[in-house]
Amino acid sequence: MTPTVQSFFDLATWTVSYVVYEKEGSACAIIDSVLDYDPKSGRTRTTSADKLIAFVQEKNLRVDWIVETHAHADHLSAAHYLRGKLGGKIAIGAAITDVQDVFKRIFHLEAEFQPDGHQFDHLLQDGETFAIGALTAEALSVPGHTPACMAYRIGDAVFVGDTLFMPDVGTARCDFPGGDAHSLYRSMRKLLSLPINTRLFMCHDYPPEGRPAVWETTVAEQRAKNIHVHDGVSEDDFVKMRSARDATLEMPVLILPSVQVNIRAGEMPPKEDNGVSYLKIPLNAL
Repeated sequence: MTPTVQSFFDLATWTVSYVVYEKEGSACAIIDSVLDYDPKSGRTRTTSADKLIAFVQEKNLRVDWIVETHAHADHLSAAHYLRGKLGGKIAIGAAITDVQDVFKRIFHLEAEFQPDGHQFDHLLQDGETFAIGALTAEALSVPGHTPACMAYRIGDAVFVGDTLFMPDVGTARCDFPGGDAHSLYRSMRKLLSLPINTRLFMCHDYPPEGRPAVWETTVAEQRAKNIHVHDGVSEDDFVKMRSARDATLEMPVLILPSVQVNIRAGEMPPKEDNGVSYLKIPLNAL
């Protein structure tokens, strides 16, 4: 089945969120939502998430799932906010517990924060299927960028998260805690072994100068044109390239606030005695 895919591009973080559904009036899933965050003031807004809500209501959709491809390091998730407004279950790959364990130590989180994934409604295993109304979605484990990365195959569409970018941009970095370039290569080959007409939807686009942002491609186009992982690129060559490139990259602007929120399924840390939630900035830790 070919699902209907509506995309929402957030220019501030270069992130693409999706609403995936069969038809008007059916069930839907929301993938990789964005909670707007101003790092200068520490203020959040729901402008981007409210666009998703308006679309869901306009199309008379029922939210069954709010899914994350991974614990993002470049934007805050609006999953918690969306569930409160629209219902549905928040899901992520089961290996999120590994990510939670690492970052609980990095951020020295409160003792009550347990790295067991219970903050999410459901933890997805590799190969697990779940229903979006009449649509069937399959979770595909694609570690490398993070240990918990998942892609979601829904009919002829696959939502690849940060595993792949558009062919002229290449592939995701692997230098975050738990990242591994060898694993990423194997994950990408897993995706690129799918039928060549499979539609691939990116979580981000960072377009070269002169090209507008786009986020849909195909397996065939990636295999022919991806500048990092086209057919013929060996695992050793990819790892050498990726490692050298990652060594030149700065940390994402929002990695420290976003990871703290995203390992909590989009919920803010518990409020302190004065009624305010705080995010931590660990010094000299990353």
